Amino acid sequence: MKRLGVNIDHVATVRNARGEFHPDPYKAALFVKKKGADSITIHLREDRRHIRDLDAKKICSIKKLLVNLEISTNKNIVKNALRIKPKFICIVPENRNEITTEGGLNLKKNKNKIKKIISQFKKKKIRTSLFVNPNIKDIYLSKEIGADCVEIHTGHFSNLIKSKKSFIKEFLKIKKCAMLASKIGVEVHAGHGLDFKSTKMLTKINEIVEFNIGHFIIGESIFYGLPFVIKKFKRIIKN
Repeated sequence: MKRLGVNIDHVATVRNARGEFHPDPYKAALFVKKKGADSITIHLREDRRHIRDLDAKKICSIKKLLVNLEISTNKNIVKNALRIKPKFICIVPENRNEITTEGGLNLKKNKNKIKKIISQFKKKKIRTSLFVNPNIKDIYLSKEIGADCVEIHTGHFSNLIKSKKSFIKEFLKIKKCAMLASKIGVEVHAGHGLDFKSTKMLTKINEIVEFNIGHFIIGESIFYGLPFVIKKFKRIIKN
């Protein structure tokens, strides 16, 4: 069964814009779960531009809520994650000057470092995912260094669709990577830049079992409300 993960980072972005306490990401996590999200994603960035340590701690303490904590390989962030102990962790690349995550991890360059981090999380029985580009070599490397899952970066695919350009080549790259990952025992997720149209297209790839979507859900909810948008995504994913 395919799952929907809702990223609530931008609830914190709105809160931080005023330097106050509303809207509260903790309450958002509870609300989104109630409205049908299978899991919650939050990104604890090094610069704390949206989610903060206390947010992460409180959200990860919610009973029966599956939390996917996105983190970089920064030593202090990893230590924080081990203390917080979420159900799931997704290791992502992080550039302090980026507006949003720009691509997948450089696994070849950081292979040994990431392998050690994954080992630490496995000891705490935390499911670990790696955010990767749709690249066959990265799928093999993810398996080699012990990842439970890969989240395939769908940003380029999504942008091609939005720009009304040919996306078939990128779709096939994602499909081949998803099929390979599933074949070698690595669970497949997809995320970044997804909207209703791009998500619907990717549901044709049976091996993708989890879709993590944030910016579009929060943005679309300004007009239609979170319950409506989540319900529509759930319908897309399950059909």
